[in-house]
Amino acid sequence: MVTFMHGLRVIAYLMHRLAFVTVVCAAFGAVIYTTLCAFNVMPWLEIPLSLSGRPIENSGLWVQSSLTGLAVLLMFFLPSNTRILALENSHRSFQLGMHDVARAYHHAHAADRADAFKLSSEFDSVRERLVYLRNHPDLGSLEPDVLEAAAQMSHISKELANIYSDDALARARDFLRQRQTEVDNFNSRINNAKLVATELKHWLHEVELEESVAASQLERLRDELHEVLPELGKIAMVEVEAERDTITRLPRAAE
Repeated sequence: MVTFMHGLRVIAYLMHRLAFVTVVCAAFGAVIYTTLCAFNVMPWLEIPLSLSGRPIENSGLWVQSSLTGLAVLLMFFLPSNTRILALENSHRSFQLGMHDVARAYHHAHAADRADAFKLSSEFDSVRERLVYLRNHPDLGSLEPDVLEAAAQMSHISKELANIYSDDALARARDFLRQRQTEVDNFNSRINNAKLVATELKHWLHEVELEESVAASQLERLRDELHEVLPELGKIAMVEVEAERDTITRLPRAAE
């Protein structure tokens, strides 16, 4: 796909150059031929034209002059189009260059996060990174200026690479993983406690309900006993009083 797009760009570039040369040559040829016609060296074009049934005199002269003027105008217009194309090409080259720099910087920064560079001074640090990028198998086709820019960018961001190194990120991930495990265990214990509390609450409700039923049954039984055996209580009271009288009389008889 990349080769196909590159081929299309090459074809477009060649067609633009061919169109430019063709228009310039046609404009110069038309100007020279029209000038020779003006001096009666060459004959004017003869084109039979008519308007409303009336023939137009010298129609070839006017058509030839108009085409010559159009060719001259196009010739003056092409330089501006050429500048636009040059600007587009430079913009495309800038984008490609920045893409290459970003790709090289990505590899250098990844190696820096893995603690692959040991030198601290600026010159040695940049040189070490530049050697690493030159020996990288995926960056062999890049220009030295691109690799140098990526190496300098990697040196500038080395403090950031130390802060977010692979070891630091691994420790942070382990810590967060442990915290997540603790939170999961705590949530599990909370869920178990909720289940136990719900079970105890339901059990307490059942016990209170059974106690209420038992108390109501006992109260009903007392009411029934008072209704069915009203005299039993009086007879028992008389017998108790008789026993008391007997007990109190016994000492007097002994006397």
